[in-house]
Amino acid sequence: MVVTAAALSHVEDLADFVAASPSSYHAAAEVARRLEDAGFVRLEEDDEWPAQPGGRFVVVRDGAVIAWVVPKDAAPTTPAQIFGAHTDSPGFKLKPQPTTGSRGWLQAGVEIYGGPLLNSWLDRELRLAGRLALADGRVVLADTGALLRLPQLAVHLDREANKALTLDKQLQTQPVWGLGDPLEEDLIGELASSAGVNAADVRGFDAVVADSARGAVFGKEDAFFASGRLDDLASVHAGVVALADAAKAPDRIAVLAAFDHEELGSASRSGAAGPFLEDILSRVYAGLGADATEQRRAFAASWHLSSDVGHSVHPNYAFKHDPVVQPLLGSGPILKINANQRYATDAVGSAAWAQWCQTAGVASQEFVSNNTVPCGSTIGPITATRLGIRTVDVGIPILSMHSARELAGVSDLHDLTRVAEAFFSA
Repeated sequence: MVVTAAALSHVEDLADFVAASPSSYHAAAEVARRLEDAGFVRLEEDDEWPAQPGGRFVVVRDGAVIAWVVPKDAAPTTPAQIFGAHTDSPGFKLKPQPTTGSRGWLQAGVEIYGGPLLNSWLDRELRLAGRLALADGRVVLADTGALLRLPQLAVHLDREANKALTLDKQLQTQPVWGLGDPLEEDLIGELASSAGVNAADVRGFDAVVADSARGAVFGKEDAFFASGRLDDLASVHAGVVALADAAKAPDRIAVLAAFDHEELGSASRSGAAGPFLEDILSRVYAGLGADATEQRRAFAASWHLSSDVGHSVHPNYAFKHDPVVQPLLGSGPILKINANQRYATDAVGSAAWAQWCQTAGVASQEFVSNNTVPCGSTIGPITATRLGIRTVDVGIPILSMHSARELAGVSDLHDLTRVAEAFFSA
């Protein structure tokens, strides 16, 4: 396997991106920051938007972000090339009245978010991050850095731990963050302090737990990259890099849509099942003078590339995978296929994906589930259903999906970005 200098540089930038994005709110803000640095204009949804062709723009809605590039010669029926991903990851979210504890320990009251691999969160230094809504109407981001830990019970006290370890989702998933009396301490105060605000001014919060360790390259010939939140910040990062490159000379309206709440089913105002993407596209096409029919004509010629991670074949559990179709880390991005439309890929989309990969000079693999191990779903079928835009589900193969720290191939991460660039240029 050859890992190029360009691929290594790409994953170092991805490590920076993940480190800056411990929550969906941070991820959306980091996407906006990077694109603003690249010349994009930040818009607010309650403002009037430019009503002429041309321009590069970005809008943040809570933990979701959509950015787009409009060609100078765009017409009411100019199609869109939409690269979709999501900003959230499985883990833990802070409960109301989160300062808890017992026996002299301070603990955090957390609720399980999505479907994390619980055991993977044990014995790691964790950070608490999210947003705070203040009394004066401001919303600020907060990040404590390494503060919490879920300590595992010693094997001396659980002789069966190496046979079957099962965590009680309430009693054994509350991390420690200090020593003291919970009646005299305030976890929200710690969060507020990290944001430089007074705890008394906090009126609401959305905060999650994230791994504090930086992503790392390792393995023979630097083949592997391990990091938290690769599902799905790997795709979000690929889209950001590709969109900044596409901004140079797009032929179609290039769009990055990074949604929140995918791990919960996407049903929210900032999720793929909500109106965010449709709201943005409707306003963009209205700015081009499109009527309802012209907008639908544009949608009919548009593409949505829904990018999320999939499973690499696991060397210790090969029987869990399809016996023939077995994607492998380092062998290229994956085309995700499911007979029951858990993924939106069809024959026409498969052919288009093959062309984009050929244009980028990237090898591709297919992914399909073992019939006895049903797959999850993505934003792809949701967006296809909501907007009627032809959608292809793709991604990269990883191991340890939904772990606190997932494993990807360095070359795959770079290759996904290269295909995204070809997609935007199609």
